[in-house]
Amino acid sequence: MAPRWKWKGAEAKALAEPISNSVSELQLSLAKTETSGSLSSCNVLLAVEPEQAELLDRCCFGRLVLSAEKDKKCIQLSFEEAFYLLYNLKCIKIYLQGRCLENEVDTWMYMKSQRPNFPIFFKPYSHLRSKNWVLRSGLQYGVHFVAYRHHPSLVHSEYSVLVQSGDSNRLRVWSDVHCAVRLSGSVAKTLLTVHVSGNSKKEDLNLPLCLENYRVEEQTICRWSPELNREDETTNPKPNATTVSDLKSL
Repeated sequence: MAPRWKWKGAEAKALAEPISNSVSELQLSLAKTETSGSLSSCNVLLAVEPEQAELLDRCCFGRLVLSAEKDKKCIQLSFEEAFYLLYNLKCIKIYLQGRCLENEVDTWMYMKSQRPNFPIFFKPYSHLRSKNWVLRSGLQYGVHFVAYRHHPSLVHSEYSVLVQSGDSNRLRVWSDVHCAVRLSGSVAKTLLTVHVSGNSKKEDLNLPLCLENYRVEEQTICRWSPELNREDETTNPKPNATTVSDLKSL
């Protein structure tokens, strides 16, 4: 499925301002000012300068929260977004109840205590983010994330992302697969399943280094159309669509 740009000139703007350049600019800005955020039970609140809030929006990290402060902007980050800025980009610090968490391990353990499956979801998030895909919550589409090629103001999301692991109950029966594919297709998205597997020991899960033991396998699942795959009696059949294929673009 080709990218669906939202307005004329959006593709040219995206090519002129790659997400990777904006992320590098954001990383330098946040690290220079030693930006910090406060942990809560389900997110991280980041206090930033107005210019940094604009950069975060360009890179699609977090959402703006109304605040009484005029000189600062408050950005609400998900656990995945906050830990990516902390662990992968190393450009923020995180506080818990006024105490600075000195290393990534403390932050990791807190987030895992609040969400035991956090490692399984952070691995595919960081995997796709490192490839410059923009990820947002996919709750309204019945999946974990939706993936954009660039900023959501320029292009529609291309993939609905479903995270799978060994103990996942999703897509175990054909009716579930059929529903997920039809729902994604009805909103012009391709269903992308991200399988996370690994041999991490239970005690290793308390360390971010366990991420190195996880493997990520991507597959797209699309609906088979008999109209597009009807055999031609005069030539060798050349199917125009597949039901399951590796995600080459990632």
